[in-house]
Amino acid sequence: MRNVSPDTITQAFADYAAKAEDARTKEVLCSLAKHLHAFVKETQLTHAEWMAGLMALTRAGEITTPERNEFILFSDLFGVSALVDMVNTPKGATNCSNLGPFHQRGAPELADGGDLWKDQPGEPMVVTGRVLDAETGEGIAGATLDLWQNADNGLYAVQDAAQPAKNYHALLRCAPDGTFAFSTTRPKSYNVPYDGPAGDMLRALGRDAWRPAHLHVIAEAAGYRPLVTELFPEGDPYLDSDAVFGVREDLVVPLGTLANGETPTHLAARDRLPERVLHAPLLIRMARA
Repeated sequence: MRNVSPDTITQAFADYAAKAEDARTKEVLCSLAKHLHAFVKETQLTHAEWMAGLMALTRAGEITTPERNEFILFSDLFGVSALVDMVNTPKGATNCSNLGPFHQRGAPELADGGDLWKDQPGEPMVVTGRVLDAETGEGIAGATLDLWQNADNGLYAVQDAAQPAKNYHALLRCAPDGTFAFSTTRPKSYNVPYDGPAGDMLRALGRDAWRPAHLHVIAEAAGYRPLVTELFPEGDPYLDSDAVFGVREDLVVPLGTLANGETPTHLAARDRLPERVLHAPLLIRMARA
């Protein structure tokens, strides 16, 4: 099309895609082009601004590694990750929330009642809960939980060479009725990485880099949709200003305390816990596939 103009370029892009083999791919990419073109026209983007954006993406590629993905961080900080989570959460199920950049595959298996704390620094915490069918409220047999969190210094294992590999990561198989329990430490609030182009964006906008403390969970069970979510202990000062927009009301977990004798008897660390210990009760509702 030799007479392309600001008014016709979006349709030209769609016309060029006429031979696309997959209708959904065509729909998504044509919609993306439509909104990108509208953004350029609405903001009257300058050459310098356009080039600054390209250079930011170039830097993001240069610093991205298997342990840190700057593109995921951009998606998180723009609220895109959160919005994708929200529009894909089935009705009645626990809300999806950010996967984040620090998940490690191949987490070690942890028996129900197992110990992630291992006498490390931090405030010991007992987590108990149940994985439920979102429709019936019944426990889901065979559910597994991929768990990970940061240590007391606010760092995940992949960020901290002083921590053992896959520290505070575990794959836990729930009891036949969907219940589970384990010991850990209370996770800590932390700053998202802000030494790269995503951090430059935060500074340009005068935004905070803080995330409230949370426990990551991927819940899976045969016949159910996998659930990627985060659970946030109540009382954190950043619950209403999460840099990546990950908090939902149903993901905020009440924190209480239990006397040692009130903790589940199969907890491996029971004899080492203090007289009173923090307690986080979780309910995880999964939607059928």
